[in-house]
Parts: sequence; C-alpha cells; structure tokens
Amino acid sequence: MKVLISVDMEGICGVTSWVQVMPPEVEGHPRSTVEYERARARLTREVNAAVEGALAGGAEEVVVNEAHDGMRNLVADDLHESVRFITGSDKPLGMMQGVDLPGVGAAFFVGYHAKAGTPHAPLAHTWTGYVNDVRLNGRSTGEFGINAALAGHFGVPVTLVTGDDKAVAQVRDWVGEQVVGVVVKEGLTTFSALHLHPRTAQQRIREGARDAARHARGAAPWRLPPDTRAEIDFDHQARAQACLFIPGVERAGERTVAFTARDALAFNQLFRAVMKASAITFSP
Repeated sequence: MKVLISVDMEGICGVTSWVQVMPPEVEGHPRSTVEYERARARLTREVNAAVEGALAGGAEEVVVNEAHDGMRNLVADDLHESVRFITGSDKPLGMMQGVDLPGVGAAFFVGYHAKAGTPHAPLAHTWTGYVNDVRLNGRSTGEFGINAALAGHFGVPVTLVTGDDKAVAQVRDWVGEQVVGVVVKEGLTTFSALHLHPRTAQQRIREGARDAARHARGAAPWRLPPDTRAEIDFDHQARAQACLFIPGVERAGERTVAFTARDALAFNQLFRAVMKASAITFSP
C-alpha cells in the first residue's frame, strides 16, 4: 500500500501568523525570511514524522505532495530519504496530486487548517483570503472537504489529519471517525494558539500516522454525490461577476456563484476555474 501525504502549512505547530507561512516572493503580505525558514523546517520535520509513522504502520511507499502556497515550501534535502515528493503549482489535482497513482490506499492531511469563518481557529480560510464560504449541497466545507472528495473519486480514504483543534474536528466531522486526528495546537484566536512543544507534536504525528496506516484497509473513501451543487461566496460582487464567463457557472446571490458537478473531477475543474477567474485586482 502507498500513502499520499497532502501537506499544508498553516496547521503546523508554532504557526499563528501569515508572516510564518508566506514565501518571500509573495506580494501583498508582510514577509520575514527568518520566520518563514523556521516554519519550513518545522513543516519538514512534521512531514518526516508522518512518513516514519506510515512506514511503521505497514505502508510500502510514501508520496508527499506539497499543497501550500507556491507548493515548494518543504526543505527537500531534509526530507525522509524513502519518499518521492511532488512540488510546483498548477498541478492537475492540486492539493491532491498523486492520489491517482497506482496502489495509493490512504491519504494523510498534514498541517491542515480550519475552513473560512471558523472562530478561534489559527489562520482559518478556504483556498484564499477572499473566499467567505464553499458549500457542497448546502453544507459548508473547507479545503479538507474538497480534497477528501478528490481522494474518494479514486477510491482513497482519508485516514489522518494533523493541525489545530478546530481543523481536526472539522475533518473528522466531514469524513468520519475513521480519521485519526492529531492536534498540535489549540486555537485561541485567528492569530494565536496554545502549542505543543514541536518535538512532542512530531512524536504524536508519528504515532497517529502509524495507526492511520494500520487501519487504512478498513476505511471508506468519502465520495461526492453525483450532480452535486456547489456554491461559493466571495468578499466582493466583482469576483462573482468575473466567474460568469465560465460555462455552467451562474449567479446565486450578490457575491455568490454556483454550478453543478457530475463528479469530483468535474468539480475540481470548475472550482479551479472559478478561483482563477475570481482572482481579479481592484484599481485603487
């Protein structure tokens, strides 16, 4: 069995600020190379802990997919030597690239955060800062729901999530109690948290990943129902307007667009198109 690890950054131990997770070349945010490099190092160590746990739990191979901004944040030279890893942006399956590889039997979410609007959840958002909500058949979700649907399309169950307490609770509520949850910090506000020591967090991730790999064969994939209606709320009406050039996308409110997707792959394509169309700039 292969394990795919989808790696985000906001949910790792010690992170509570955008400064810590923004690559230096990203414009429009305060940046600190020192803070970012420290967070990259912790991110890589948490991924390695998940890899070690997966191998101890019976995984024959682990593939790591970068899923955070720019998708090249891991320190490659410090990764566990057994892995293959995927980096780079605009991948066809985005945060779940690699889930379609032959033999993948489980997906792990490492460093995940809560959905947009979640109170007391560090750096909570969905995909980008200007998305206020995403709903699938009326039920609000975050990146975790979108990614679980893509995994389910390929028959792959999600069996591990690590991150803040709100994110872990949301993933388990969405996917089911088959998901092993490892809380590395408790959210206090959007920009504060009570953390474990990083080495303690890594040990708990290692143990959780071992259990998640052991139980993967009995876990069920989360599948998107056929012809699911997706709704996306933006922070500005102009973003909704820009999406109406996409076939199949309609206005569903002042700042809301909607579309129907026959399956998770179709949803992925339309959602990604909507995200690109809505990334417009506003004149000062």
